[in-house]
Amino acid sequence: MEIYESKNHNGLWGDSLKADSSQNTCLSTIVEADDRKKNRSKDAPRDTVGTARFYDQEANKSSDKVLRRLAQNREAARKSRLRKKAYVQQLESSRIKLAQVEQELETTKQQGLYVGRHMGDSSPFGTINPGVAAFEMEYGHWVEEQNRQICELRAVLQTHVSEIELRMLVESGMNHYYDLFRIKAIAAKSDVFYLMSGLWRTASERFFLWIGGFRPSELLKVLTPQFDPLTEQQVVAVCNLQQSSQQAEDALSQGLDKLQQTLAEILTREPLGSSGTENYMENYMGQMANAMGQLDALIGFVNQADHLRQQTMQQMYKILTTRQVARGLLALGDYFQRLRALSLLWEARPCEPA
Repeated sequence: MEIYESKNHNGLWGDSLKADSSQNTCLSTIVEADDRKKNRSKDAPRDTVGTARFYDQEANKSSDKVLRRLAQNREAARKSRLRKKAYVQQLESSRIKLAQVEQELETTKQQGLYVGRHMGDSSPFGTINPGVAAFEMEYGHWVEEQNRQICELRAVLQTHVSEIELRMLVESGMNHYYDLFRIKAIAAKSDVFYLMSGLWRTASERFFLWIGGFRPSELLKVLTPQFDPLTEQQVVAVCNLQQSSQQAEDALSQGLDKLQQTLAEILTREPLGSSGTENYMENYMGQMANAMGQLDALIGFVNQADHLRQQTMQQMYKILTTRQVARGLLALGDYFQRLRALSLLWEARPCEPA
């Protein structure tokens, strides 16, 4: 009996222990679940904060890029405004100087003063031509601007510059030569002999002068090596352009020779030294009027020659790439600079005693 009770007693204790252990197990499971929830709740804000920080950093980077780009644009615009202001000031200064020269020339003309070379009897050989004086001033500014453009082209060709910026510089250089042809046309109306004589150029430049400027075909021979490498199609196009330029030059030269022959015939139509004949003065004045009419054609020759030069440059612009044209403009500018330097060396050479 006692044994049975003890067994029952032990069974009750065992069941009690099992119940307690099962309860403990459930409690531990609940506690672990609660801990996991707490951990997830703690980790969740960290993930959210990290993501927010990442997007903030990306946004800051984008805003920094925008700010840098805006700052660069502002700086470029500021430099552009400064260049434009300097250019406008230079133009205004040139305009003022030109107005002063014109005023001085007009005053000199009114006072009857003469300059230049004089004959042995001190009679005036010539007077100041306002158109020529204005041209010389403009041409001086043209040479200064050309030297500046040459330096800029040389610097740009040594760096990696965008195609757009290079094209802008090339077009500016081309337009600069077109502007020279424009002011020459104005000067030709004032004194075509002065323009054709090349007195506005240096001595070595005058040595290569042809109707008031350079021969397009000759310059093509000089500049073509600077364009290498050329494609086969470009080589053919350049050769054709050189031939057509040569033909146009020959036609103009023949026309000029014909004009010289016509003038000589007009001036020698009446026997020389026959001043005692009847109606001599009337015939003489008729000859001079006819000759003056023929000389007006010289202006047309100068304009046609410059038109040929401009056409040749435009055709080269179409044949070549932008970088090739830039190298050509640089070589052309260097060529004229060296001719001017050669003239200075020639003038400064020591002269041997007679």
